[in-house]
Amino acid sequence: MTPREIIAQAWTITRKERSLRRWGFASAFFETLRDVELLLYQTYFMYWYLKGISVGWLSVEMLFFDSMPFWLFVSITAFLIILIPLELFVPTIATGSIIGLAAKSKKGEEVKGGLVLGLYNFFPILEVHGLFVLSSITTVTTAISMMVRYGQGDLRYWMIGVVAVLWVVAALFHFFASFAEEAIVIRKKGVFAAVSDSFKLIVSHLSHVMFVLILLFVISLRIIINAVMVLLIPGIAIGLAFLLALFLSPQLSYLIAGLVGLLLLLGASYFFAYLHVFKQTVWTLTYMELSSRKELDVIDL
Repeated sequence: MTPREIIAQAWTITRKERSLRRWGFASAFFETLRDVELLLYQTYFMYWYLKGISVGWLSVEMLFFDSMPFWLFVSITAFLIILIPLELFVPTIATGSIIGLAAKSKKGEEVKGGLVLGLYNFFPILEVHGLFVLSSITTVTTAISMMVRYGQGDLRYWMIGVVAVLWVVAALFHFFASFAEEAIVIRKKGVFAAVSDSFKLIVSHLSHVMFVLILLFVISLRIIINAVMVLLIPGIAIGLAFLLALFLSPQLSYLIAGLVGLLLLLGASYFFAYLHVFKQTVWTLTYMELSSRKELDVIDL
């Protein structure tokens, strides 16, 4: 299959398979929610930092406690605590499900068993994510924020520079491990064997992979749209809360604004589901195509 054929077939599978889109929606919802939370927390931290005060997560909880009824404070705190494992586990489970179901669709098999695929491959995929945790913009942003707020003198700038270098290195290694998750789900390989397999495939077929990347322009488009939505969703919700507070009680204003923000988040996640599934399916089909070819280091006698 040529890169164009891979792109076309991936989009066909994305539109045809509803089960894939359901997993894509679940992953997109919790990933977008995590990004919105990160933006709100870091904006709050930076607001007080510019005023000369360093605050942390406990400060946010105290703000909730002082400004909300006790029942609402307990409900929001419990909700945020429950979200932490969900934001970690659901996207990882969804990744295994999407890869496995996309591979089944490509092979003409019945597209079912997404939960089993996701749970069975959860820990290996989580290990891969852990190996390249510094390639995550979320992780790097959180680390730099802590260094800015708690670092002393010029040392924090050196530390930020080190983190930036580590991010570049981790991102480069993460690129060469792009097929590791597919190798885990489709070929049932171990974590390090999957990373090694991915590295070998990408080095052997670098021009093919780069051509797929060029064609898959929606990856960069998704990043831009995602960034805009992450900024817009809390901005609209907060602006609506202030507007409603002019003629409604603060509690009712916050409730309505929260519901509107949730609806916006659901709408954005539905849109991102298509892009997320499409991108993952492209990589899955590319892996299946490249791994079916003869390895370049194997010489027939």
